[in-house]
Amino acid sequence: MADIHITREHGMSLAEARKVAFTWAEQAEEKFDMACTYEEGQASDVCGFTRSGVTGTLAVNKDAFVLAAKLGFLLGAFKDRIESEIVKNLDELIAKKAPAVKKPPARKAAKKA
Repeated sequence: MADIHITREHGMSLAEARKVAFTWAEQAEEKFDMACTYEEGQASDVCGFTRSGVTGTLAVNKDAFVLAAKLGFLLGAFKDRIESEIVKNLDELIAKKAPAVKKPPARKAAKKA
């Protein structure tokens, strides 16, 4: 069996992070034929996912997303490809919801005397 562990910090509120995790679960169901369960908690949520050859969880709290998955023997051969696809999808979802970074106001150039 091959294991996948991914941690991504985020700058969102827990409510915003929950929306991202829920969207991730919907995409996992649609694109990868996963069966997902979603449990909301006071300080964190857990999305469980499974299909033939894969089991895992995506936990979300106010600071980070933590994904842990176990791949069966056959899918273990594709661990790197599967992991990179998960990272890409999760990073895209986080980037869409991440708070915009405010740019400091432009400073006026000093006049030369």
